[in-house]
Amino acid sequence: MEKHVTLEQLRRLHRAEPFRPFLLRTADGREFSVSHPEVLAISPAGRTIVVMTPDGAHETIDLLLVASIHTSDGESRRRSRG
Repeated sequence: MEKHVTLEQLRRLHRAEPFRPFLLRTADGREFSVSHPEVLAISPAGRTIVVMTPDGAHETIDLLLVASIHTSDGESRRRSRG
């Protein structure tokens, strides 16, 4: 059984001390690097996240579209397809 990407898992990685960079992968294959806590914002309701891109722009992403989260130590969280 595959693990689901949950708001709690994302918040745990986002608030980790010390912070460890991680990679978000969306259902359509796009990848977003979260190299620092300030690069990611989570909406108060937790449904939407905003990731700043290296060029200073930002992407708004529905958390339901996050397929997996990968940490630098190889740990990953995946959303099931069912």
